[in-house]
Amino acid sequence: MCGIFGIVTKEIQNLGPILVGAGERLSYRGYDTVGAATIPQEGVIDLRKDAGKIQEIAEKYNFQDMSGDRAILQLRWATFGAPSQINSQPHLDSDGDLVGAHNGNVVNNVELREQFAAEGMIVRSENDGESCVHAVERYHDQGFEMVEAIRMATRDLEGDYSFVIGKVGEDRLYAIKKGSGLVAGITEDLTCIGSDLPSILPITRNILRLNDGEIITIWAGGYEITSVEDGSIIKREPEIADDSMEAAQKGGFDHFMLKEIHEQSQVAGELLHMLDNSPDLNPFLDKLAGARNIYLIACGTSYHAGLLGSVYFNQFAGRAAIPVLAPQFTAQYGSSVGPEDVGIFISQSGETKDVLNAIKTAKEQGMGILGLVNVVGSTLTLVSEVYLPLTCGYEISVPATKTYSNQVLALLYLALRYGGYNTDALNDIPKIMDRTLEEVSGQIDRVVNKLTGWNDLYILGYGLTYPVALEGALKLKEITYTHCEGMLSTEFKHGPLSAVSDGYPVIFTVGPDDIPLIVSGINEVTCRGGHVIAIGFQDSRLEGNAHETIIIPEVDVPEELRSAILALLSVIPLQILSYRCSLSRGYDPDFPRNLSKTLTVD
Repeated sequence: MCGIFGIVTKEIQNLGPILVGAGERLSYRGYDTVGAATIPQEGVIDLRKDAGKIQEIAEKYNFQDMSGDRAILQLRWATFGAPSQINSQPHLDSDGDLVGAHNGNVVNNVELREQFAAEGMIVRSENDGESCVHAVERYHDQGFEMVEAIRMATRDLEGDYSFVIGKVGEDRLYAIKKGSGLVAGITEDLTCIGSDLPSILPITRNILRLNDGEIITIWAGGYEITSVEDGSIIKREPEIADDSMEAAQKGGFDHFMLKEIHEQSQVAGELLHMLDNSPDLNPFLDKLAGARNIYLIACGTSYHAGLLGSVYFNQFAGRAAIPVLAPQFTAQYGSSVGPEDVGIFISQSGETKDVLNAIKTAKEQGMGILGLVNVVGSTLTLVSEVYLPLTCGYEISVPATKTYSNQVLALLYLALRYGGYNTDALNDIPKIMDRTLEEVSGQIDRVVNKLTGWNDLYILGYGLTYPVALEGALKLKEITYTHCEGMLSTEFKHGPLSAVSDGYPVIFTVGPDDIPLIVSGINEVTCRGGHVIAIGFQDSRLEGNAHETIIIPEVDVPEELRSAILALLSVIPLQILSYRCSLSRGYDPDFPRNLSKTLTVD
């Protein structure tokens, strides 16, 4: 997810301990490289950076002795460019008199790097943080002052980001917010800027929250805010932050899981930006088009995303994509795959041992390796012929939420592009997600009450919603320790229906095209005394047959996409339901017992 920090002090001093402390407080956001720079009034910028953890890099490059009156620190979560010293931030401009770092994604990074090189700039890395610096350099070298150069640079930088930048020979830093977090802290002797409150709370609680489309110029003890839109000065007074450090890390949410549920719309938007501009998208699709067979290989939540992706590929691309659990891949397909086949290996961490074992088999058979992965620089990205990053940032809570949604969205995007569909209709998904989250949240409490006292239940789905039922059941199992089984709704009558008794809860996830079939399944449960909860678009047939309905707001998309989008959205109420059921039982949803975020053992 990256984190940036900048500081301007009244006098030259040892800034190393302040920078290291800010880095440690930003580390919860997730990162794989570290860098710091001090900017002198005259002379050469002192830049130290590399791949690794904050304490390791700080000790290796002796951050503790870095001194000055202006400094920038960055922790980078890799998206553009693998974790390495050259891709670490901060970055210099061509002449070495500007230095800056960013948080977020500049999705037209590849195109910009080509432009900058053609214009004679020195482009040293693959990283989009460097593009922020060169975009400012482009206009500053034309004679524009820094604030105006930043304003003009934003027209060239596509995506969501914040960045901080400084220049040799000045007494100030500049920062801009466009989608990613940014907050300032002000005292009599210094002013600092950071990605979030934890980076600055130990320094001061006198804080200033920045809004999108604002540039802040900071100097020791002062600041000025400028509108990106028209260059006008914006007046805003600081406020006193009363957040605790832990609450600030969670962004005001009670748990990381809830925060990450709410981040789904943001990371979905970043993913769509990235896919629309990725130079790796067409090579990825070309590999699929040339394949004899396509396999979707994953574990757990990622497997559920792959299972839904297989339905998308069938419906929109007219192509079979075979979902398979990674530890079963060798036994089931290891001797039958070959160089004509391609596997999409799906993983949040890129280090899941079962997935890496499947890759070993695939490589031995000469099979094509594609990656869909959140952690750039992970083993999966290194062994893939082509990979696409999920752009979710760091997911702290053990139960996957935003990574699942972006996996599903990426597979939907790929299926549509493969099938020749226009993907523009997906651009409204972030807003649709936010509306869904807002409208279903109030409907969940009455359902939680109906589940109280039951330690066994089913979630059923059909077609596009069958994988959603599996994922919802996994979430309930993970964080409520309840036995919840996800199942194809039509299979329920083939045995498990015997579990139904008076009040027994059964949840149906319902696609709009499947309602006549699902109504039969609902009545098989209700006529035996079971309590049915249905999740889907508003429909009188659901409301007339189920005891409870959780209504997902209608979507304005082409008709052929309506059911596909419902499947993407219907996991949201199940995530919230699982979260609230966990709280009702007194459990910590972020760190369920016996589980780990990344499974690196067989």
